[in-house]
Amino acid sequence: MKTHVSRRNFLRAAGSLIALPALESIGFRAFAAEKILPRPKRMIFLGFGFGVTQETWFPDLARVGTDYVLPEGLAPLARHQRDITVIQGLTNKYSQDAHWGSTFWLTGANRFAEPGQSFHNTISADQVAAATISQDTRFSSIQLNGGDPDLVAHHQGHGPGLSLAWDAGGKPVAGIDSPALLFHRLYSEETMPLAQRQALIAQDRSVLDAVLSDAKQLQRGLTKSDNDKLNEYFQSIREIEIRIAKDEQWLGIPKPKAPIAEPPSKMRGKEEVKLMYDLMVAAFQTDSTRVFTYRQPSEEFLKSLGAKVAIHDMSHYAPGERMEVSQLRDRTQSELFAGLIDQLKAIREPDGSSLFDHTCIAYGSNLRNVHTLDNCPTVIAGGAAGVKLGHHLVVHKQTPLCNLWLTLLRGVGVEAERHGDSSGIIKELV
Repeated sequence: MKTHVSRRNFLRAAGSLIALPALESIGFRAFAAEKILPRPKRMIFLGFGFGVTQETWFPDLARVGTDYVLPEGLAPLARHQRDITVIQGLTNKYSQDAHWGSTFWLTGANRFAEPGQSFHNTISADQVAAATISQDTRFSSIQLNGGDPDLVAHHQGHGPGLSLAWDAGGKPVAGIDSPALLFHRLYSEETMPLAQRQALIAQDRSVLDAVLSDAKQLQRGLTKSDNDKLNEYFQSIREIEIRIAKDEQWLGIPKPKAPIAEPPSKMRGKEEVKLMYDLMVAAFQTDSTRVFTYRQPSEEFLKSLGAKVAIHDMSHYAPGERMEVSQLRDRTQSELFAGLIDQLKAIREPDGSSLFDHTCIAYGSNLRNVHTLDNCPTVIAGGAAGVKLGHHLVVHKQTPLCNLWLTLLRGVGVEAERHGDSSGIIKELV
């Protein structure tokens, strides 16, 4: 026999009425849940240069599934072992330059796909995700670059590009290179009067309209090659139009109050990475964006650990000092990654879940070690994509790295048929 239980319940004894506390078993949580919207999905892509120490970063190939031991390089993640999955066997078949890893890490593009061109790229996984899951936030995505921007090309082990992100036309998306700049982007109010900002946006629209009109008139009578170039140009214009529309949408809405203190300027190395992680969590708390990429520092990171070995020399390690420095870097990066997970788990959502439950994190590199480009180091974490966690997964050799990106994209709700050179999703992960 079912009895209706109201949200106000009492114990009756000796003629007295004593109110019960709110108990989820008798409907309080169900009532509260009706008032809470589904929590948004979020994604973070953390890419580091110069690979890892092969001997001490990868788990034993003979121990797969949940029965595996985290090796020395990943040992700081032990408290989160049930909430991460380490994947071996992923490869980007088109990436053949060891120091260009991050350029194609999230795209899986063939650099020589366009005849007569020495460089070609396509859209990165983060930008595909942002188009679906970040439509309602002030910033569709935020790109971060670690370290001194003057050293990125030569000393960070990343390759050409302004960040890990590439737009729909295969053009690089500019990134932010310090925690202080990121803080001000997220939380500092605009000093320019609203009317003046509206006038500038109107001016930008007018300029774009005029440029598009002239370009379309020019299009008639061009060769196929020139038309292809013009179509790329049109794509770039469309990207600018989208950004202008986003800026216009948020013109009259003040930025949220910062949940953390403003970081010091010019922080580099280990402290920079920690502050960037702090600000990522803060941005998710205030729902300022739902997609981050972070092209992490290398040269300054090593210096901040007190190492005397140059980063490129470290990557060509042999037993001895170079290998010890490489292992130190692996452990420190894992410690910082574990700290990021700690923070995401600690922040409660309105429905009682954590930020970690609704975030998908991909952590890794397009380079295994030295100049070896197969078996890309890969760790995934977080509950947003609905994939298996707590596992050591060894996929078939030469499985495209983009199969992972496609799996995660579909997991967060992106309706993508393929991505880059993907051949399908990773079924063992679902």
